[in-house]
Amino acid sequence: MVDAPQAIEAGQNPGLPPPRTEVGVLGWIKHNLLSTPFNAVMTVLAIWFLWSILPPLFEWILLDSVWTAESRKECWAKMEVSGGHGTAACWAFIANRIELFVYGFYPAPLRWRVNLSFVLLIMAIVPVLYDKMPGRKFGLLYAVAFPFITGWLLVGGFGLAPVDTDQFGGILLTLIIGVTGITFSLPIGVLLALGRRSKMPVLRVMCVLFIEFIRGVPLIALLFIASTMLNYFLPPGTVFDLLIRVLIMVTLFAAGYIAEVVRGGLQAIPIGQYEAAESLGLTYVKAHWLIVLPQALKISIPGIVNTFIGLYKDTTLVLIIGMLDPLGVGRASLADAVWAGLAREVYLFVAMFFFICCFSMSRYSLYLERKLDTGHVDQGG
Repeated sequence: MVDAPQAIEAGQNPGLPPPRTEVGVLGWIKHNLLSTPFNAVMTVLAIWFLWSILPPLFEWILLDSVWTAESRKECWAKMEVSGGHGTAACWAFIANRIELFVYGFYPAPLRWRVNLSFVLLIMAIVPVLYDKMPGRKFGLLYAVAFPFITGWLLVGGFGLAPVDTDQFGGILLTLIIGVTGITFSLPIGVLLALGRRSKMPVLRVMCVLFIEFIRGVPLIALLFIASTMLNYFLPPGTVFDLLIRVLIMVTLFAAGYIAEVVRGGLQAIPIGQYEAAESLGLTYVKAHWLIVLPQALKISIPGIVNTFIGLYKDTTLVLIIGMLDPLGVGRASLADAVWAGLAREVYLFVAMFFFICCFSMSRYSLYLERKLDTGHVDQGG
């Protein structure tokens, strides 16, 4: 007599392939979206919400939008053909002002310098971010020289026609402030963090006072100080370019926050690492350069990148002191009666520009965390 086959419970026969509902797309949906009744209800509500919003938004942004026109009235006239007056995006406005958004008021015959600077920026970023690049050592040396090369290209002098910095604007101005602040705030912040932990009382007090002052004063107040009050502390007749003053203030502001992030990383290093460095006979500089700082910076990656993203978005505050970033250029363009009433397109365009830049920094941060195995990467990241 043949015995009836017995049911095999989960986990009793690992040689069998897992059920289709436990792996692949179905398994992911089951465990992440439908794992509990509450999650199932929230999933259905989320799908309904996205279905009610995304199709109209997609139509407004792409399907029914107008890309070529010479005025708002012409835009709306073309929209009437495809579904109604003013019911879609008029990207023709952005296309008509794209040079102003990118270059600001930089002289048109000299805009090749800006284009070359953008190419040089990409060439400087690649060796910094991609450690397997052939000849990376020379690429890093070029990255160090990049700010000075680009400064010469954009401002002029030494054989190039000079250009006043008050003609900088748009995306060009945002990149100048953002890249400069990110580049110089990190080393300054590391030095401030080390100074705050120093055993020298005078140095420690100076670093503490500086950091607390920066953290206690809003950036907009510092920008006002840079634009108005700083000249009162300079010798009479001294001309200090406004853009230089803004770059200094933005860099110091970010450095104060970077210092606290790095200090948190330094405090997370076990005391045994310091003792091991001392037992090897390493000096203070070598111990921190070779042992302590690499570990502290690895731990501090999320906080550092978060500060960089905040700094990059804060570049829009220069609008308050009369400098026109992309947001300022957009608001100034809306004053033109030919294109008045298209604020949604301006703000969406500026928002997408900042989102792309900040999202790229965020994703690279996650890549760097995984590569260095910091243990800070969220499973859903």
